[in-house]
This record gives sequence, structure tokens and C-alpha cells, in this order.
Amino acid sequence: MGRSVLVTGGTGGLGVAVTSAFLKAGWRVVVPWIVKDELARMPRQGGLEMVRADLFDMAAARDCATVAAADSDAPLRAVVNLVGGFKVGGRVHETPVEEFENQLRLNLRATYLTCQQTLPHLISGGGGAIVCMSSRAAKQPFAGAAGYVTSKAAVNAFVAALDAEYADDGIRANAVLPGIIDTPGNRAAMPDSNRKDWVAPSDIANTIVFLCGDESSSISRAEVPVDRA
Repeated sequence: MGRSVLVTGGTGGLGVAVTSAFLKAGWRVVVPWIVKDELARMPRQGGLEMVRADLFDMAAARDCATVAAADSDAPLRAVVNLVGGFKVGGRVHETPVEEFENQLRLNLRATYLTCQQTLPHLISGGGGAIVCMSSRAAKQPFAGAAGYVTSKAAVNAFVAALDAEYADDGIRANAVLPGIIDTPGNRAAMPDSNRKDWVAPSDIANTIVFLCGDESSSISRAEVPVDRA
């Protein structure tokens, strides 16, 4: 029997690598999308199912979870939450609270709603794995990013809460904490940076596939660094 994974943010710079890694490993991969132009990035191969969905909306997240769990020959066994983002700003006294709150929403709301709507399917299927995207910044904060740092620390806390609530249902939850990811977007935003310590998307993707597979069945509530710094 096959197995399915829902990858949110699967059309992004990291998401395409994660999607490709799961397809290579033989999974059925369901990827929500919003921006039509991003569809051109996606792999052209069997096993990939695209669903238009705004995961900041509860009903859309529910519909997406239904699609991910719809194939009886490939039950939903994993959920990977990649939706999020970063915006550089000033120090706390220089940053409007609205910008702080926006980082919390961006990095937590879709993750929460996606987990909320997929958990019933994982429970009824006997368990599975959840992976959430955190950041090295949650452990090593830097100036000008209070909202981002706080939101990624909250992702780690949310993973711990999932483990506490769903371990008895056979559901494992882990966080991945990369440093700066070597994506086209980051290269464009930081053209003069030394990229020797940046992390390749494929390295993060392989770690995520491992955390969703049988080989990591004893790992839960972990905060896994994927970082060359």
C-alpha cells in the first residue's frame, strides 16, 4: 500500500525540493497552491496532486485535508508544514505591533489550521508524522526580527504540544530548524552574502522525508537542526 503526504508551501523555493524528495521516495504528494505562476516550478511526474487552497482559511484547510486523505490506496501518513516567511525590521521599540502580529500569523496560522484539519485523518488511520518548519533563529535570535524569532519559537512549542496531545494516537511531531536556506529568493535578497554556511534545500528535504518515514519511528518532539554554521 502506498502513502500520502500533504506538503504546505510545496510550491516555494524549499517546497519544490521537499515535494521532489517525497515523490522520489514513492509517496503520493498533495500540494496546495495559491499563486498560479508557481505551478511552473513543480515536478512533472505521477504521484503529485495540486489543490488550490488558501490555508489561512479554515474551510480551505479542511477541504485540502480531505483531498490529502481521499486515496484509500495511499492513506495520509504525513503532514509537512512549510508555509511561513520572514521580514526584517527594526528593534522592538521601532517596530509597530501590527508587524509583530503579522509574523505570528504568517508562521503559525496555516500550520495550526493544517494540523487541526488533518489530525482526525491521521488518528483514524492509526497515526503518522507531522513536521513543522522552525528556524535556527528560534535558538539563536538576532536583532531586527523579534516577530520572526518569537513565531518560530512558538512553532517549537506547538510541536511539543502536538506530541503531548497525540503521542497515544501514534502521531509523531517534530520541528526542523535550518539556518539560511540557499533559495533563489534568499540569493536575490542577500546578493553580497557569503553563502558557504547556507543550507541546500535538498539537505532539508532529505531530513524531512526521514522524519516522516519508518526509520524515524522512535523520534518525536525533536528540534532538528539542519545547519552548517
